[in-house]
Amino acid sequence: MGGGPRDHAHSPAPAVSAPLPASVRLGYGLGSLCTGTFPTVPGLLLLYYLTNVMAVPAALAGVALFLPKAWDVLVNPVVGAVCDRSRLRGGPRRPFLLAGALTLPPLFALIFAAPPVRGTAAAAYVAVLFLLAATSYAVFQVPYVAMPAELTHDSGERGRLLAWRVGFLGVAILLSGAAAPAIAHAGGDTPGSYRLMGVAVAAVLAFGMLAAWHGTRKAPAVSHTTAEPSLRAQLTAARSNRPFLYLAGMWAVQALAIGVMLAGVQYFATYVLGSASAVTPLFVCMIGPLALVMPLWNRLARARGVKYAQFCASWVFLGATVVLVLTPWAGAWPAYATIASVGIAYGGMQLLPLRMLADNLAADAVRTGRQRAATFTGLWTAVETLAFALGAGAFAAVLAVSGFRSSDAAHAVDQPASALTGIVLGMSVLPAVLALVSLWLLSRYTDVPAPATVKDERRP
Repeated sequence: MGGGPRDHAHSPAPAVSAPLPASVRLGYGLGSLCTGTFPTVPGLLLLYYLTNVMAVPAALAGVALFLPKAWDVLVNPVVGAVCDRSRLRGGPRRPFLLAGALTLPPLFALIFAAPPVRGTAAAAYVAVLFLLAATSYAVFQVPYVAMPAELTHDSGERGRLLAWRVGFLGVAILLSGAAAPAIAHAGGDTPGSYRLMGVAVAAVLAFGMLAAWHGTRKAPAVSHTTAEPSLRAQLTAARSNRPFLYLAGMWAVQALAIGVMLAGVQYFATYVLGSASAVTPLFVCMIGPLALVMPLWNRLARARGVKYAQFCASWVFLGATVVLVLTPWAGAWPAYATIASVGIAYGGMQLLPLRMLADNLAADAVRTGRQRAATFTGLWTAVETLAFALGAGAFAAVLAVSGFRSSDAAHAVDQPASALTGIVLGMSVLPAVLALVSLWLLSRYTDVPAPATVKDERRP
């Protein structure tokens, strides 16, 4: 362990790897309680918290949310390089899982525990705490995402490990996205109700992160991947893998579309459907199908190819977002059904790119004779984080341009018709345009089958 990338360059290991212990699959999967919850809850509630509880103008709120997450683009390569060179007991990954687990939960709770300030002061407080929390999240997420490529050479076993991860990801997104707004709104959108929600979510984060650290203590280490030491070096490496560039671009644009919808769904519930509490059934409709449709997307991917299945998921998403623009005329129930269609597509959009990424990394190792998974996963997590940050910022820009009026919990204000139109367009037309861009990027991606050298033909 330690040293630069050249110190660890080697040809891919033999084809067959032993099956991972069930405890490792479970422990690793539970880490998704963090990676599903941390992007979801701020993406769903933090913009609304700033504009409707802390009286922060929409444009300023967008900046306060974007800058801390954009910071991740710079800090992720640093975290990757530090992990690679670590000589801590427990290996180059798990000690960082523990460091994130001990710091992120309290920082998250503090984000929603702002002192009695409003406007610019509230925006500054949230921005600083959110930046610290984003840094702590990077300390956990970067090594966490890199681990599957290091635990097994078997593509099928990697797929099973990722299935656990995505399964818990769906559970985390569903539970946090449904429960967090319910807690926040239970007290009438007061600062106290948001503080309680922050503490409850922090407890979920701590459980998932500590479970990942503890559950992977018996994980094998069949290889050690290394990241390039800087963002510039990582981008140089990525340019040599053109399929990865298109794949990461598609992933980023689709994450941006989801980020826009997450930021907008609370406004959509409050001002278009007429009830702030409607966000919970809306979110259940969006995320509820995730676990149910995941096996179906997997089956389609096996039958017709992962790229084909990803095309299908993207087209379903595009169609559903276009239909959503009719909500002011069609009413609430069609909106719920349309959001459920978004959820069906989202199940594929979460799983299938990860399968393509794993196969791409395996193919890159065969082609170059180097294990560079940490480099590419560092970039992958960076663009995902930046895209989600841009999602909240983009919806905040829509609010600002359309004339949305901010308020605090005690002084609600009426919104102009232009703001209501902006909310509808931000939830429908903007994600649809982004979906079209992602489809073009996907068409440019060269489907990479898992190399024969890393398959285990003993299992279907």
